[in-house]
Amino acid sequence: MADDTSIFIGASRKPDDSYQEPEQLLLKYGNRHGLVTGATGTGKTVTLQILAEGFSNQGVPVFCADVKGDLSGIAMMGEPKDFLTARAEAIKLDPYEFQEFPVIFWDLFGEQGHPVRATVSEMGPLLLSRLMNLSEAQEGIMNIAFKIADEEGLLLLDMKDLQALLANIAGRADEISARYGNVTKPSVGAIQRNLLVLEQQGGANFFGEPALKIADIMRTTRDGRGAINVLAADKLMMNPRLYSTFLLWLLSELFEVLPEVGDPDKPKLVFFFDEAHLLFDEAPRVLVDRVEQVVRLIRSKGVGVYFVTQNPLDVPETVLAQLGNRIQHALRAYTPREQKAVKTAADTFRPNPDFDCATAITQLGTGEALVSTLEAKGIPSMVQRTLIRPPASRIGPITPQERAKLMAESPVAGQYEKPIDRESAFEILQKKAADAQNAEQRASDRDQQDSGRTRWTLPDFDGPQGSGSRSGDRQPQPRPRAPRPSNRQTVAEAAVKSVVRSMGSSVGRAIVRGILGSLKKGF
Repeated sequence: MADDTSIFIGASRKPDDSYQEPEQLLLKYGNRHGLVTGATGTGKTVTLQILAEGFSNQGVPVFCADVKGDLSGIAMMGEPKDFLTARAEAIKLDPYEFQEFPVIFWDLFGEQGHPVRATVSEMGPLLLSRLMNLSEAQEGIMNIAFKIADEEGLLLLDMKDLQALLANIAGRADEISARYGNVTKPSVGAIQRNLLVLEQQGGANFFGEPALKIADIMRTTRDGRGAINVLAADKLMMNPRLYSTFLLWLLSELFEVLPEVGDPDKPKLVFFFDEAHLLFDEAPRVLVDRVEQVVRLIRSKGVGVYFVTQNPLDVPETVLAQLGNRIQHALRAYTPREQKAVKTAADTFRPNPDFDCATAITQLGTGEALVSTLEAKGIPSMVQRTLIRPPASRIGPITPQERAKLMAESPVAGQYEKPIDRESAFEILQKKAADAQNAEQRASDRDQQDSGRTRWTLPDFDGPQGSGSRSGDRQPQPRPRAPRPSNRQTVAEAAVKSVVRSMGSSVGRAIVRGILGSLKKGF
């Protein structure tokens, strides 16, 4: 039912409960972003799967995260099942054909896919601070660290580079504080502790080289289909902050690398952000602003971003306003927050006079959704109650053996598996520290040698004129010394000297008393 200009989503339900009119997503507006929401078990994953299939068949590469592990089946041929066949008949999908799709598996931990890496420099201070949940003061130090790395030509590639740079900054805290502001050792220590926690959670596997090349996720096959890049995220979800920061980094890299293309006939890449609420949970305002900026501007790069989450309230209004294509699965309305979510979702659709949108959201069955896409001139279509088409690929996960075979046949096999550790900040700072230590040791050795010598020198006199000899060649000649008088005295001499001293002392005291007495009488 789809043509070269659209993707077939499903068929809309009419008042007589039949499904007749096809609902399609126009490729021309595929880069206007989208939103897929719904409670757990309502069919969001299958909707993501059929959208990825549709974009791939139209030659558009796709990047998506496999949060539960069951999206990997998109790489294998679908299997006939009764409920799938019944759905195909209900929406008049004839013929209903099965198909396998070109998939490249990725994994930040390098276990269920090719390793994904980024350098510390590419991540930048803002995303790193978000990743480690740093305070404002600590984020300031992180910005100073990147500034110093740029000034001193220090490459920040992996975690040990950043750790070495922070240790160097702590040792130069007084000097750096005078130039850039207060840098304290306790704050640097707190950042180091957060880096250690991140390392223990597997973050060290993500930072380093070879870094992911954007071109490798934008591949197409020889038959013109777009590659579907599936990120294994079941283990990654144990660290949701790393997951959300990585996807935001990838969006930022796409924004920085890709050229401006305006409004192409079809997207250059479609990006599905599953569990999107993790991106915005407790996010600082500066980060939300960054997401809004990327989503708003990346459209002109030919990239479509589709957020997948349980509740439309998980996405800030400023970002929600940028999402033109919407698929809303069933929501529960038992709590006040859930009731608010239903109202918010209903208010974002263009009303349909055939049914009440808020009521329909709570009554949708599994595989049903309210669909509104951009039609001619980018105007949102009237919301329709739609039965989503069955996927052409397998529903559910593939086996480890199938995954290993697909990875071995991958076009990027062997390119990312072996890490590269070239000279960077860690090695440079280590060399500088060793050179400084060696210089200090040499200075200490010189001081010890100098302390072993006498501090006095002998004068060097010339020899007799005409002797032709050098002072250094002469031996010192002994000088005759006059006989020293003996200090010894006889008993008689000692007695006489004692009497004289006694008499002198007595006479002296008498003279002093006389003088003082005469002075006293005069007053």
